[in-house]
Amino acid sequence: MILRILIGAAVGAGLGFGWYKLVGCPTGACPLTSHPLITTLYGMVVGAVVASSLH
Repeated sequence: MILRILIGAAVGAGLGFGWYKLVGCPTGACPLTSHPLITTLYGMVVGAVVASSLH
C-alpha cells in the first residue's frame, strides 16, 4: 500500500513538472502553473490520492 502511494506520488510529481515545462504559464498569472514547485507538489498530491484509491 505504501509503495503504491509512493510510486503514484513520484509519477504525479513527474507529470506535474512535465505539465509546467510543456504547458506552463508564461505570463505568471496562473496560480498553479506559474511556478515549478507548486505544480510538482500538486501533481504529487494528486498522484498519491489516485494511487491510494486504486485497488
